[in-house]
Amino acid sequence: MSANSITDWSDAYSNGAYIPDASAFPGKWQVMASAFRDDLRAANRLREDISYGPHVRNRFDLFLPEGTPKGLVVFVHGGYWMSFDKSAWSHLAQGSLAHGYALAMPSYVLCPEARISDITRQVGAAITAAASEVAGPIHLTGHSAGGHLVSRMNTSSSPLRADVLARLKKTVSISGLHDLRPLMKTKMNETQRLDLAEARAESAALLEPLDGIDITCWVGSAERPEFRRQNALLENLWSGFDVSVSSVEDPGTHHFDVIDGLADPDHRLVRTLLGV
Repeated sequence: MSANSITDWSDAYSNGAYIPDASAFPGKWQVMASAFRDDLRAANRLREDISYGPHVRNRFDLFLPEGTPKGLVVFVHGGYWMSFDKSAWSHLAQGSLAHGYALAMPSYVLCPEARISDITRQVGAAITAAASEVAGPIHLTGHSAGGHLVSRMNTSSSPLRADVLARLKKTVSISGLHDLRPLMKTKMNETQRLDLAEARAESAALLEPLDGIDITCWVGSAERPEFRRQNALLENLWSGFDVSVSSVEDPGTHHFDVIDGLADPDHRLVRTLLGV
């Protein structure tokens, strides 16, 4: 379905309605994440609730590998900027940790308490704070709304400081939303409160990329057509710049299981993120 033939934009961005047993996934994520935190806590390889700002949600968990970290990975969660926190995704640190990288996982203030532009600044602050804890190269990844947020860090209006950007080696945006304007037509926008000016300012696809960035946009081949279209945007629009940009459709995966590869050290997703 082409974008100009869509009449129900809320349906076009609805994931759970098209995934079998979708309602079971959040509970499974929480169980796996909690068990993983218990294991890392027992091994003294977890620092929890590190503050990066004044709000109770301005906190991140830092998962540590065995030995000195080779660098830092930051994972930013999704939920359409309206739901979830860092607690549901801890198990996804496994792949990066196995390769010797520390991984930071922040929460952020959600819509409608925050606007999406506020969340962009919060994630920039979280990455900066995590970067002060771990030396070496920085690799960013995020899912859905989190995919938007990590892509946004690579643009000319990035909230990241120059010294942090200088350490940025790779970004993998998973099921990222790179043009926010269609979301203005969804029921969700009653909570997100996007207007045209903010949608334009916060859409990576409508911004210039920073010189020299390396970004891969990753989506499941079984995802909704709009997510697959969004995934292709940066490669289409940024290829004329001095950047490395590519897109991948992961065979057979949908919006809720496309992230599973982050927990597997040998998965192509982890190897793409870390360059191993």
